[in-house]
Amino acid sequence: MAAGCAAVPPSEKTAASSLTSPPSSSTAAASAAAEPGTPLKAEVVGGGAVTPAEQTALQDDTKDITPQYNDIWQRIRAGFAIPNMDSPLVAQAAQWYTTRPDYVARMTERARKYLYYTVQEVQKRGMPTELALLPFIESAYNPDARSVAHAVGMWQFIPSTGKHYNLKQNMFQDDRRSVLASTNAALDYLQNLYNMFGNWQLALAAYNWGEGSVQRAIAYNKAHNLPVDYQDLRMPNETRNYYPKLQAVKDIISDPAKYGITLPDIPDHPYFKAVTITRDIDVSLAAKLAGLTLDEFRSLNPSYTKPVILGATNPRILLPYDNATHFAQALQAYNGPLSTWTAYTVKATQSPMQLASELKVSEAVLRETNDIPARQLIRAGSTVLIPKADDGSNKNVSAAVAENAVLAFAPEAPPGRRMVLRVGRYGDSVQGVAHRYHLSPLQVAQWNRTTERGIFRKGQFVTIYVTHTPRIFVAERQADERRIVAERKVVKRRVVAERKPQVKRRNIVRQPVKVAERQRKELHYSVQTRDKKLIDVAQQ
Repeated sequence: MAAGCAAVPPSEKTAASSLTSPPSSSTAAASAAAEPGTPLKAEVVGGGAVTPAEQTALQDDTKDITPQYNDIWQRIRAGFAIPNMDSPLVAQAAQWYTTRPDYVARMTERARKYLYYTVQEVQKRGMPTELALLPFIESAYNPDARSVAHAVGMWQFIPSTGKHYNLKQNMFQDDRRSVLASTNAALDYLQNLYNMFGNWQLALAAYNWGEGSVQRAIAYNKAHNLPVDYQDLRMPNETRNYYPKLQAVKDIISDPAKYGITLPDIPDHPYFKAVTITRDIDVSLAAKLAGLTLDEFRSLNPSYTKPVILGATNPRILLPYDNATHFAQALQAYNGPLSTWTAYTVKATQSPMQLASELKVSEAVLRETNDIPARQLIRAGSTVLIPKADDGSNKNVSAAVAENAVLAFAPEAPPGRRMVLRVGRYGDSVQGVAHRYHLSPLQVAQWNRTTERGIFRKGQFVTIYVTHTPRIFVAERQADERRIVAERKVVKRRVVAERKPQVKRRNIVRQPVKVAERQRKELHYSVQTRDKKLIDVAQQ
């Protein structure tokens, strides 16, 4: 489900942690990511050094771009079309932003790189420009934002929704972070929601909460003859505050002076051009040829998650306008290898240390480059990224690997023989099992996903890995059972001994009562016997 925000807008540090992404149940067809304006296209073909014949045809379209407004904020204001919401929640959100001008400044300055493209795509579809402000609420316009629900990017897509909208997610590329692809997928989804509800406020509620949830809330209100506007629906607080936050941002941008906010000067002009790459190229080299720092390059191209961009799928990288021209010239003059990385398909399940030894690479580099966690084996069929051998080979990674590469792991089995024990009727502790089989309590706890002081329930199965022979286990278990039985007998005798004085005292107290009761019964019996004899005599 698309990310909303909490009742109070989060800080920049935690803006992405409260986010979710649009539900995967949407039936909208995914659209391909549109290029910003007329893209700069750089195609690199062949091997070895890049020759002029292999160089790019650059299309400089700056002369076709005529700004219509003084800045991007004026353009956004001119496109507002969603009816304003009057609610105390709007005032509350606006107050939150106005008391944090530094946060607003960082957020709006970060949006400088992406805002023109977002507004352009929104207006191409005839949609209200308020939607271009939605990433302020979702991620503070941070394409690297990640939530606890694994939603990613400016628009906060979860993996399933990203796949539904054809956003590539493999070990080399995650289009949920892509400025182009994620923006167009999000706008596709918002268009479908508007077509479904016919109301932008409800569409945004569905983007945050899910269209099924909004439909059920509307059906409930209709069944109870209640209004079905945004503010009248029963919804969680996160969604209740979602559109008011967008309205608050809209109000601030409409009149920043009223709120004491200064917006950065962002021109009504594209910030970047798209460059198509057809050969593998290192991210560090691409940034260097473009005259950018690595951080600047990654801020425009966060979808490339590895140190190399694979050219087999003709990916596009985004570069600032001036740097795009610089990149094309530097690429033409560059004579060295473009990529120092290649992909390798693992043939058999093995440890990173074994694979690193087999491939003659550093285990540390293998782990860091491929994000391999500790105590994990690499499954057969997985693809890993490794440095190229020093044999002068410049072969690119194939399209099949670039599109379908996966990296799967298996838990690293401890040494020794695996044994599964069943806890008896009295239960057992982690430390008791560890002591009985001469193991570390930490090991036993890790094997069974518990703590060192954990307790195993009656009948629970416990997994351990041992190197001892079974006979030793049988003897030790029998000795332990005898010891436990003896300890229980001692405890039982102690309990009986402790109870004897109590029983004696109780009997002393009860003795007069018992004597009186016995005497009463005897008297009653004698009276009955005498009366019976008198009756018998009378009858005779």
